[in-house]
Amino acid sequence: MMALSSFHGVQPLASITIRNVPDEVHRALRSRAAQHGRSTEAEIRAILEQAAKPEGRLKLGTLLSAIAREAGGLSETEVQAFDRIRDRVPPEPIRFE
Repeated sequence: MMALSSFHGVQPLASITIRNVPDEVHRALRSRAAQHGRSTEAEIRAILEQAAKPEGRLKLGTLLSAIAREAGGLSETEVQAFDRIRDRVPPEPIRFE
């Protein structure tokens, strides 16, 4: 089950409930959390983040810029000019109300 919540314009964070975790897995998670000096919940978040976003992964922006460089893309001056004028305000989320 996954739930989203938000308040006062704060970015919503997902909540995940995991049922039927075997006792030995739960004990191992508690032990691992203690070794890292954090709560079991924080340990599970760290494990999930590492699994979903491993350190060595290639990011889309990095890949696209490498392709553009190889294809004789924009000069450094042009890149800097685009960077100065680009909109840095995040888009508003869709509202279904």
